[in-house]
Amino acid sequence: MEPVNRTGVSEFFLKGFSGYPALEHLLFPLCSAMYLVTLLGNTAIVAVSMLDTRLHTPMYFFLGNLSILDICYTSTFVPLMLVHLLSSRKTISFTGCAVQMCLSLATGSTECLLLAIMAYDRYLAICQPLRYPVLMSRRLCLLLAGAAWVLCLLKSVTETVIAMRLPFCGHCMVSHFTCEILAVLKLACGDTSVSEAFLLVGAILLLPVPLAFICLSYALILATILRVPSAAGRRKAFSTCSAHLAVVLLFYGTVICMYMKPKSKEAHISDEVFTVLYAVVTPMLNPVIYSLRNKEVKEAARKVWGRGRACRGGRAGLCTGALGLGEAATCQSQ
Repeated sequence: MEPVNRTGVSEFFLKGFSGYPALEHLLFPLCSAMYLVTLLGNTAIVAVSMLDTRLHTPMYFFLGNLSILDICYTSTFVPLMLVHLLSSRKTISFTGCAVQMCLSLATGSTECLLLAIMAYDRYLAICQPLRYPVLMSRRLCLLLAGAAWVLCLLKSVTETVIAMRLPFCGHCMVSHFTCEILAVLKLACGDTSVSEAFLLVGAILLLPVPLAFICLSYALILATILRVPSAAGRRKAFSTCSAHLAVVLLFYGTVICMYMKPKSKEAHISDEVFTVLYAVVTPMLNPVIYSLRNKEVKEAARKVWGRGRACRGGRAGLCTGALGLGEAATCQSQ
């Protein structure tokens, strides 16, 4: 299903930060560095979790999905935003705007559900440790992740088609640096009530409901942790929970401020600052908070890196032998 352009608008002008040239010059190197860190950090998480068999667990499966989401989400708009920061022509085609809107909605919505799924996974691992391997089976992991991707994609396609079929009456200046759906709806000269109703229902289902589920899961986790006799064990568990909750609050807090605040006819620079915060900074921090501080991931990364250096150095036999010894040790430990 593809939006049909019946409005006479062939392209949109993304205003972005064009009224703040000094801010553009500051944002280009800053956003470029953050985007590069996002790509490298999340790609490393996906690669390590796939190459090391010790990380083939539900927790790292969902972390890999989160990393892929972060790469896809930032890639939907950051490259074009960087081009526009250096260019005086800040335009995007009608079809390109629809595709960007749909992909950013789909990946952002999927991340909302995935954070709730990850909280449920941690609840089962901490509160139901003996039954965890049976409850969180590989089949359930695939089902939960697949359902989140597919449902959010269908929801986003529907919202995009409804929004892009509206008449724009020649209005083509989007007061944003991306084709954000609320900014595009402000250009419509027709009835936007249907589109706004879909957005409201989606916002309720993807913001307060998953967030309440996450809070409930972590309340039960904390209650279980408080019964742990070891002080060191409690500190470690509390540290893990606080890091996860910090990212959840950062992500959900900024999204709620963007999509559930009272509607305003005037665009504000704060809208774009909020978007940069949850769309660029959060994906950059996720690898650090979720995985790179994890001892297992660090050890796996060193192992994969050492094996890669050995192979590049021409010691293929040593690389193969090290791999065999590592797999044998893993089998013996199991």
